[in-house]
Amino acid sequence: MNKSAEAFRTIGEVADELQIPKHVLRFWEGRFPQIRPMKRGGGRRYYRPEDMELLRGIRALLHAEGYTIRGVQKILREHGVEQVKAAAHRVLAAQAAAAPAEPTSRKRGRKPVARATATATQPESKAPEEAVVPVKVQILTAMRELEIARAILRGQPLNATDGADDLKKPRAGRS
Repeated sequence: MNKSAEAFRTIGEVADELQIPKHVLRFWEGRFPQIRPMKRGGGRRYYRPEDMELLRGIRALLHAEGYTIRGVQKILREHGVEQVKAAAHRVLAAQAAAAPAEPTSRKRGRKPVARATATATQPESKAPEEAVVPVKVQILTAMRELEIARAILRGQPLNATDGADDLKKPRAGRS
């Protein structure tokens, strides 16, 4: 059963939609006072559509853009909830642009295996997805740098995503 966009969601539904564990949502509630789910009898949490947008934005900043929890807290403090919500829209737009044009459905059975058709005399060529992603990242990085330069020249304050590079810390790789 699919719920409408205006419906309240339980913590399990939110966790499934955002693909994060329930305990992380509870942790975020403690770290981000802007997340205020409605609590009913027995302590059951119900998340409003506004809470869902904010959670999507927090997840996008933490997972997709590499911010730390303190970095997201600083963005919320200095720029407000709308800036964090906008982060979710940016990440969704970037993912939609990077999505393959071919349909994702396939026949039942095993995943298709890449076949080694290249001979010793022919160099291996990269798959289209592998070649496109770095170019898109380079373009997005260049656009971000241009926006920073424009803001500096105009004497405007930098956007949260532009001047907050010191808030981003590289994550340890998973093994």
